[in-house]
Amino acid sequence: MTATLDLIASWMQAILPEFVRLPSLTFELPHPIYWAGLVLFPLLAMYLVTRDRGGAERARVSASLAWVLWISGGFVGLHRFYLRANWLGFVYIVLFIAVLHGNSQTAAHRDAMSRTNNDLVGAEFKMDHFGKLAEEGNEAAVAKLEAATEAYATAQASYTAAMEGFARWEAFAGGFAFVILILLLVDAARMRQLVRRCIRIEADEPPLPEVRVMARDALPDPRRAIRTPVTDLIDRLNGWVGHFIAYWSVIAVFVYYYEVLARYVFNSPTNWAHESMFLLFGMQYLLAGGFAFREDSHVRVDVVYEHFSESARAVIDLVSSLFFFVFAVALLVTGIIFARDSIDVWEVSFTEWGIQYWPVKISIAVGAFLIILQGLAKVIRDSLYLAGRRA
Repeated sequence: MTATLDLIASWMQAILPEFVRLPSLTFELPHPIYWAGLVLFPLLAMYLVTRDRGGAERARVSASLAWVLWISGGFVGLHRFYLRANWLGFVYIVLFIAVLHGNSQTAAHRDAMSRTNNDLVGAEFKMDHFGKLAEEGNEAAVAKLEAATEAYATAQASYTAAMEGFARWEAFAGGFAFVILILLLVDAARMRQLVRRCIRIEADEPPLPEVRVMARDALPDPRRAIRTPVTDLIDRLNGWVGHFIAYWSVIAVFVYYYEVLARYVFNSPTNWAHESMFLLFGMQYLLAGGFAFREDSHVRVDVVYEHFSESARAVIDLVSSLFFFVFAVALLVTGIIFARDSIDVWEVSFTEWGIQYWPVKISIAVGAFLIILQGLAKVIRDSLYLAGRRA
């Protein structure tokens, strides 16, 4: 099997032009686009969700979704499977597996080129060194010079073989990728026809069931039902922040999708994807604290707590809030100090990407402030409950 694939690779290298190769992706996410995306993407997503929320009947086949699948997953035939043109979808998968195999072989030969190049440099250095000693009459250097010369010749042959294998498998991967590109262009020209065909196929099928989102049954908590203008304002603020940063998780899907394609299809791993996302999730964790507090989602041990009456729980929460505010205020003060020091030097990361760190440090203080506000809302509710107020 390996010999057959190697023969196919040699044949494709011979007949395919030089431009039919997988390009190297050199894209590096600019810092302004990263920070602007964290602000603008959630706003756009929230707008689209609000606009589409309603009782309109769902379309069975969406041409827009078909195009999205063609762009994002067409190389494995996702648009074909969506439009029920499955047979060519499987062809896409086979071709893509061939591309992945070619890329794996290309990476192996690239490593071999790097390794043998180091051997060449080392052997060349020894040849130069022992050659000078041999010219000075050092008899022991003559034998070492011969060994270095043999090592250089062996390394040169290995490097040449690795370079030829790299070019051969690069043509193999690029050739199958070129076939996928041609098929995608053909499908793009026939997309409207494929959508109409899918609509005809599904015309006689029963309508899709209505999708209903079941609300989670919350435990009865009369204190959470108490409302005041202050608590309503704090709840709305943390609710908006929580929903806003929830869409950051969608950004991570796109970024890691790009990273996987760049790494395994184009052999071009990025130097920014992982760093950008762990910073994103760190800020998300900090800023969502107030929202999680509002939803009573923080982890706690309540084996004993749950057996008390509601009034006793309110008393316990009021007493324990003293410890909460000590921690939260310490986090706020520390976050302000970190943010101020970071802004003073316009701190950036020590990686090649060099992203700004001061917005991340600011999120520590902002997250602490939001959770303090939500803690204040809880204190108000507990106090009003003990004073005899009910919802």
